[in-house]
Amino acid sequence: MTKAADVAYKKIRSEILDGRLAPGAQLKEEELAELCGVSRTPVREALRRLEIEMLVWRTETQRTYVTDWSISDIEEMFTLRSMLEGYAAARAAENITPEGIDRLKACNDALGVAVEGGAEPDVEAFLKYNRQFHSLLTEAAGSERLSLLLARVVEQPIVYRTALGYDKKHLLHSHREHAELISALAKGDSEWAKAIMVGHIRRAFYVYQENYMRQSGTIVAET
Repeated sequence: MTKAADVAYKKIRSEILDGRLAPGAQLKEEELAELCGVSRTPVREALRRLEIEMLVWRTETQRTYVTDWSISDIEEMFTLRSMLEGYAAARAAENITPEGIDRLKACNDALGVAVEGGAEPDVEAFLKYNRQFHSLLTEAAGSERLSLLLARVVEQPIVYRTALGYDKKHLLHSHREHAELISALAKGDSEWAKAIMVGHIRRAFYVYQENYMRQSGTIVAET
């Protein structure tokens, strides 16, 4: 990929992951070229790469759109994520160092401040430290292959939209689950760590599902 195409790829991907290019939005090459400060050719290269990553999709008429996942697509993504992150947590319990435990604790403490440090939770800060926490855990698992797989599954649009559906109760629950996971890691208990992580991800899915259904006008049971 050329340097210009790499610039376009990073910019368009960032716009999608941050939600500025909304699910279902049509992507026009000339507008993206202006946004990225490049010509249309590198934009085409960038879009092909994003299509491989399933962040965009192309119609038979060669129109390109930001991928808009259905709720069943989202559930599949959360299921894959729970399998991979559950495995990562189990590996981390076997490999993590005392320094790694300290880094996770510091990160989760900062996440707790984001939730309880003000009159209202700081969702952006929560997202920042939540992302850092899960990255540290994957790093502790010590598997480059696993890291690459998780990078394909754990995409920010899903995490961001999930967090927007959280109220303070959900955010505190997430903070407590992280603390329990740290306890399991400190004990070196891979089965306990895996169980906590799988439950953590499944609960996040039901929060996402509840928010999705509420926005679509469908009533679901409280989680």
